[in-house]
Amino acid sequence: AEGTPAGAEAKKCMDAGQLVPNEIIVDMIVDRLAQPDCEAGWLLDGYPRSSDQASALEEAGIRPNAVLQIDVPDDILVDRVVGRRSDPETGKIYHMTFFPPPEDIVDRLVQRSDDTEEKCKARLEVFHSNNQAVLEAYDGLITHIDGDRAKDVVFADIDK
Repeated sequence: AEGTPAGAEAKKCMDAGQLVPNEIIVDMIVDRLAQPDCEAGWLLDGYPRSSDQASALEEAGIRPNAVLQIDVPDDILVDRVVGRRSDPETGKIYHMTFFPPPEDIVDRLVQRSDDTEEKCKARLEVFHSNNQAVLEAYDGLITHIDGDRAKDVVFADIDK
């Protein structure tokens, strides 16, 4: 979306600390999915998050042929988020329990400001309040994946 009118509008909204309106997001998605590398297929990660967003995609002529929902218990998700750290020098992402960093770089790692337990739980509340409506919008297309397993096992399920 960088360099597009919709991308510029989205940046203005984000820089002002505002949510990007659905119309702008859908415009960016439509632009992106029109690119040649999407001809054989595409994946939207974490979108749509509401029935309004699903409807906006539908109105733009975008309907997936499959929807995957990776199911993970909330307490596990919170643990995964709260332990996440990034290295500002390399951009590499670590997890303090599941993918620990080398000892010599621990002190320089940073945690995203929204990776706290409180903020993660708030995001999960919003997710749960909207998720059923999104699933209903894609009735018949949904495959549930158990995400509380080793990542290679989860990936193998997705890759089927």
